Amino acid sequence: MTSDKPTTQISEAVNEGWVKGGSFLGSILAGTFLGMLADAWLETEPLLVIVGIVLGSYSGFMNMWKWAREAEDAESRP
Repeated sequence: MTSDKPTTQISEAVNEGWVKGGSFLGSILAGTFLGMLADAWLETEPLLVIVGIVLGSYSGFMNMWKWAREAEDAESRP
């Protein structure tokens, strides 16, 4: 964030939060949806939904971890 005005900085931070939060939620929903499709196709009812939720959550958390590390690195640079 390189803008000078505080309102612009707040707006950019909120926008970034929505994008990253949406990506996190999207990872979980995508895993759930793919698990549901695989369960319907293979007739293994709850198993693949659970696997999809776990893998989607893992993916979302890993992305959040990566973004947090990038923000920390950017903050520590002069």
